[in-house]
Amino acid sequence: MTWTVAPEPFDSPVAAALWRDYYTEVSDRWYLLHEGRRTDPAELEREIAAQSWDELAPPRGQLLVGRYDGEPGGCAGVRLLSAATAELKRVFVREELRGNGGAALLVRAAEDAARALGATRMILDTRGDLVEARALYARLGYAETGAHNDEPYADHWFRRDLG
Repeated sequence: MTWTVAPEPFDSPVAAALWRDYYTEVSDRWYLLHEGRRTDPAELEREIAAQSWDELAPPRGQLLVGRYDGEPGGCAGVRLLSAATAELKRVFVREELRGNGGAALLVRAAEDAARALGATRMILDTRGDLVEARALYARLGYAETGAHNDEPYADHWFRRDLG
């Protein structure tokens, strides 16, 4: 069984299913840590409906979907912030597929997409409780930096030159 990664329209049914899985996991983790409960389903639906993923569409962005043995198993997005800077967004691998190299493959594919958009550096933000993500980024050569945005849930910011 192997991973493949390819561009995917941000509004496809595959993307919608992955967004739902992503938001359910990151939201539940936050609420369990801070309030000892899972996300209220109505709140989750409101948040998913409020999101627009058009920032991950060409010509200034790209959504990539990883398939494991042909089945959608993860995603990563990249959006161009300036001529030289791209932002890595929504890196996610379904829990049952973790540990098979999919996350690193998705990040590397997003870096390639960023280079194709003309970027020479990638930035990202993540939360402190997403320790697996922070370990992944460090392992892939991302250096922790000061804040580059004021996202309310961001605790850690990273950067990597794409040279």
